[in-house]
Amino acid sequence: MKHISILVPQGDTILSSIIGPYKIFNSANEFLKQTGRKPMFDIHLVGIDAETNLYGGLFSVKPDLMVSEVKKTDLIVIPALQPQSLTENLEFVPWIATQYKHGAEVASLCVGAFLLASTGLIKGKKCTTHWIAADAFRKMFPDVDLLTEKIITDEQGIYTSGGAYSFLNLVFYIVEKYCGRDVTIFLSKLMEVEIDRENQSRFMIFTGQKEHEDEPIKKAQEYIENNVGKKISVAQLAGLFLISRRNFERRFKKATDNTPVEYLQRVKIEAAKKSLESGRENINEIMYAVGYSDGKAFRTTFKKITGLSPLDYRKKYLRVVA
Repeated sequence: MKHISILVPQGDTILSSIIGPYKIFNSANEFLKQTGRKPMFDIHLVGIDAETNLYGGLFSVKPDLMVSEVKKTDLIVIPALQPQSLTENLEFVPWIATQYKHGAEVASLCVGAFLLASTGLIKGKKCTTHWIAADAFRKMFPDVDLLTEKIITDEQGIYTSGGAYSFLNLVFYIVEKYCGRDVTIFLSKLMEVEIDRENQSRFMIFTGQKEHEDEPIKKAQEYIENNVGKKISVAQLAGLFLISRRNFERRFKKATDNTPVEYLQRVKIEAAKKSLESGRENINEIMYAVGYSDGKAFRTTFKKITGLSPLDYRKKYLRVVA
C-alpha cells in the first residue's frame, strides 16, 4: 500500500483541498475492493497541531498523525495554503525535503505551490499554480520555471496543479498512475468531474503586472490598455516615452514578465474575450474593435492565449436567453 500524507496546515487553507484528495483516495480504495482488488492507499491527515481551525473557527480539522510521527511516507499532498500563512507552517519544510530525499513523491495543489517552493525542491523545475497568484509566485521564487497555463506538471516525483478545483485533475492523475485508467474513469463518472484537462488558459483573466516601480513602463501599459482598438508598434511605444527600443523592450520584459508584443496581444485578446462573453457583435466586428484586421492572425493569437478558438470560446461562455 502507498502511505499518503495529506497535510493539514495552520492558517488560511482551503478546506476543499484537504477533503477532496481524502475523498478521492478513499473512493479509489472502495472501488478496488468492489472489483476484487486490494486497496492501494493508506491515507492520513498529517498536521503540526492536534487541531486546525479554518474560516474563523467555523470548521476544524483534526489530523490523525503529527508530522513528527511520520518517519516514512510515499506521497505528500500539500493543500491550497495562502502565501501569508507560510510562516506558520515552516515545520513542514524540512520534513517534506527529507521525505522526498528518501523516496517520497510530493504533490502541491493550487497555491500550495508556495509551500512546496519554500522547500527548494523545485528550484529549476517546472511548476504550476493558480493563475491569479502567478505574479506573486514569480516574485518570491524567480528560480522556478512557472508554467501558468498548465493544469498539471509532473517532474521527478513532484506534481503541481493549477488553480482552485483543478486540483481534482491532479489527484485523478495520481490515482491513474498508481491504480490504472479504469479506476480513474469510474471516479470521474462517480464525481462527475471531467478528466484529462491539460490547460487552464481559458480561465485566466489578464490584468497586467503593475506591481513594479518603473513608471514609464507603467504608463506604457496604461496607454496600451486605453487604446485597445489601435494598432500600436513597439517602436511607437518606445518613442512616446523617449526610450530606445532595445532598452524599452528590456525594461518592459523585466517589469511585466511579458514582451511588449505579448502584452499588446494579451490586452487585445482580453478585450475580445469580454465582448465574446457578453456582446452580440459578430466575431469579425470584435476582431476589428480590438485592432486586428487579419482574421487568421486574430484566431491564431486567440487560440494561443486561451486554448480555444473565438467561436468555441463564445459557445462556452455566452449565455443565450430564449
